[in-house]
Amino acid sequence: MSKLFSNKDNLQILHEDNHIIVVNKRVGDIVQGDKTGDKPLSEVVKEYLKEKYNKPGDVFLGVVHRLDRPTTGIVVFARTSKALTRLNEMFSNRETQKTYWAVVKNKPPRTEDNLIHFLKRNEKNNTSKAHLKEVPESKKASLEYKIIKELNNYFALEIKLHTGRHHQIRAQLSAIGCPIKGDLKYGFDRSNPDGGIHLHARKLVFIHPVTKKTLEIIAPTPNEVIWNAL
Repeated sequence: MSKLFSNKDNLQILHEDNHIIVVNKRVGDIVQGDKTGDKPLSEVVKEYLKEKYNKPGDVFLGVVHRLDRPTTGIVVFARTSKALTRLNEMFSNRETQKTYWAVVKNKPPRTEDNLIHFLKRNEKNNTSKAHLKEVPESKKASLEYKIIKELNNYFALEIKLHTGRHHQIRAQLSAIGCPIKGDLKYGFDRSNPDGGIHLHARKLVFIHPVTKKTLEIIAPTPNEVIWNAL
């Protein structure tokens, strides 16, 4: 994993107001605490807010959604309980538009396509397997992709999610023979130097939970050779 995790002094903030804060997550940042005991991004953001606004007590921060640890890009946090409740509803009702960028080694079968699979999660090894037909305990997963650039040896895809399943993009792209660069778990042949994968939560469009204005957030890609080629 990359040693340059986010901290309160290097946080990449994409949007901040009294109700929400949106951060560009780095490779290796964990959004919410887990059994590793590593400091989560949510705690880093709290430290940043506490210092910036000179708050004496605990800072409220609600985790709205998560990104896998090796991925990068947009993460939204709520700064008030009202914003958290509304954002939770929005995300669970799929009232947000999420766009991802991914870099894969093999050319997808089509220039653009809509993929539908049934994903079955394996808790033991923390993966999801994509099946073409429904199997017991599987959940339907749908996304659309298009090739946005052909690079030397790689293809850059833009992906729009229709559902939000565990490891959905990683599992579905692997199922069509296009594992994401660096994603050993889903069939790529070698890891990236920073331990991350070339999957980036690029754009998020949603209605602000309090002002009701439409927000369109775009996250710059990591400063890295292949991403920079885009």
